[in-house]
Amino acid sequence: MDPLQILKLELKRLVIEALELEDTTADDIADDQPLFGDAGLGLDSIDALELGVALRKKYQLQLEANDAGNREHFRTIETLAQLVHRHTGAA
Repeated sequence: MDPLQILKLELKRLVIEALELEDTTADDIADDQPLFGDAGLGLDSIDALELGVALRKKYQLQLEANDAGNREHFRTIETLAQLVHRHTGAA
């Protein structure tokens, strides 16, 4: 498994753990599946805040609350992995 795939798997597990998605496994979340909205995983703005805290703790990722780019960064596991990779050199 390549390093980016490992990072995506870590992020899926982080989402599940941080948001206590008990009936969800990493296999249930596609890399390009929307995380928010009815068509995707169904996360909401409170989930986004909790996920931001989890990302800060695990990857020391600093996100600005009013950053217009956050919506795009949090769109999918793929976009989250790109963000983490860019800011931490992970993967």
